[in-house]
This record gives sequence, structure tokens and C-alpha cells, in this order.
Amino acid sequence: MSITSLPQKKLSKNEKPAKFTIIKQYICQKIESGAWPQHFKVPSENELTQQFDVSRMTARRALQELTEQGILVRAQGSGTFVATFKSQSSLLEIRNISDEIQDRGHKHHAQQLMLKSVAVNEEIKILLNLKNNEQVFMSQILHFENDQPIQLEQRYVNAELVPEYLLQDFTTTTPHEYLSAVAPITEATHEIEAVLAADNICQLLGIAHSEPCLQVKRRTWSSTGVISLAILTAPGNKYRLGNHLVF
Repeated sequence: MSITSLPQKKLSKNEKPAKFTIIKQYICQKIESGAWPQHFKVPSENELTQQFDVSRMTARRALQELTEQGILVRAQGSGTFVATFKSQSSLLEIRNISDEIQDRGHKHHAQQLMLKSVAVNEEIKILLNLKNNEQVFMSQILHFENDQPIQLEQRYVNAELVPEYLLQDFTTTTPHEYLSAVAPITEATHEIEAVLAADNICQLLGIAHSEPCLQVKRRTWSSTGVISLAILTAPGNKYRLGNHLVF
């Protein structure tokens, strides 16, 4: 399975890739070939500067961008290492999962398991800020990365605010992408916990019942009110949340 392929920018006939891009491609090829396994210490900025005849700033940019992508991990005073091979999602930035996967150079596809109007319990009504018996839509989408199930997305949507939700094909677009277009996000909250998933979810994700999962409950608002509650469940051994902050 491809671990760290980078999306390739299409170059014109006479255009050469930037030097930092060449370094990134070199590092990724080493990782994908197995020459550099998980936790392998990669060459330092100085070593890359000499090897590729570039400035230290160029070498630093290559290492920094791969670190931000979750491909490398930098440890102060120790060096830079190949990260563990888990998919990584930003905790602070809400991104479209298909974009995340494609940015890693991998292939995304989705299986639409459910898309219908449902009756919901009192907790869901409160979380969606429903006052009466407003209609609620539910989608259940299984996301794949390189043909491996990576996340089960269970989403409850306020039907009054997104009336055409059931008309969508979520094998060609994601719920996040669609909702961002019709009801742009103005606010969001997250609840994150480690869970043991129900048997049916374990079966969908291809994991044993004893394997822990990472579950994110995310509520999103637009200017019109609470749009959706998404419950995102992923195998703990394949997925992680992370972020990179610059102050």
C-alpha cells in the first residue's frame, strides 16, 4: 500500500520542479520503497543541503512541509523521523476527508450505506436545536483510503435548513463538501473520545471488537442555525488527530 505519495503538480514542458519539491519526492520515495521505515531518522537539514546543493532554507521547507502533512515527525534536539503510518486529520481545521486523502497522494472513495429521513431521540433534538417535531435527515457513509475503510461518518442534518440533502449522491461528493456549499460553516464544536465501537461498526471498519476507535462528535452551524451533527468513527490504529500551529 502506498504510504506517502505526494500529489504531483503538472509541469510545462520546460518547467523544472522546485528544489524543495525534489527533496520531498526523494524522501517520500525512500519511505514508500521501504528503505526508510517508521521511526527512521532522516537526513538533517545540513545533510540535505549538501546532498542536493541547495540552501538550508530550502531543505528546511521540505522537511517542514512533510512534517505538516504528517509524513515526518520532528523532535527538538533529536532530529527528524519517519512518522507512524496512520492517516492524520487536523483537530482544529475542518477539512473535507476526500481532500485530506488526496493531499496524501492516496485514493478516496465512499460507500453510501444510508440516506433517509429518521426519527431521533431527545439528545439529537437538543444537539440540533430542534424545538418541535422538525424533520431530520440521516446519512451513513463509509470512507475508504486506498480501498481500506478509514472512517464511518454518521450524520444527522436539520431538514428544514438543508431540504435537498436526500437528493444528493454522496459517492461523488462528501456531505461536508455539499453542506459547506449550501450552508457555509460559521461555527463548530468537537467532542473527541476513544471508544469500543458496536459490532456492526467494527464489521464495517474491518476491525476486531476489542480494537479501540477514535470517535469525533462534531456539530456545525451556519448563519441560519445548527446544520448537522456528525459522528465520525475511525480505527485507532489507522487514524490520528493532529495539528500544526504557527504563532
